[in-house]
Amino acid sequence: MELKVIPWTKDTPPSEEQLQQELEKQDLRVYRWSNGPGAVYEGHTHSFHKILYVVEGNIKFDLPTHQQTFNLKPGDRLELPSGIRHRAVVGPDGVTCLEAHIY
Repeated sequence: MELKVIPWTKDTPPSEEQLQQELEKQDLRVYRWSNGPGAVYEGHTHSFHKILYVVEGNIKFDLPTHQQTFNLKPGDRLELPSGIRHRAVVGPDGVTCLEAHIY
């Protein structure tokens, strides 16, 4: 898997059900999580590949070793390979995401 952000390009954001079905079509186990405004995930890595969709709100990911920042909004998809150091900050309206892991 390579690092990839796939922005949602349609005028209206997708439903949570649409996004969940998209992940399940790939035979992935999906879970939902959310955080309130301004929540911070300090720098860390994962031992798995992460696929994440934003359902509501927004979240900013910083990848210092790749010198990249992504502001994700509803419908946007992040594909994050294992081992990439990242941190995240939740936007002012909080965030709800669907996530799946590939081991």
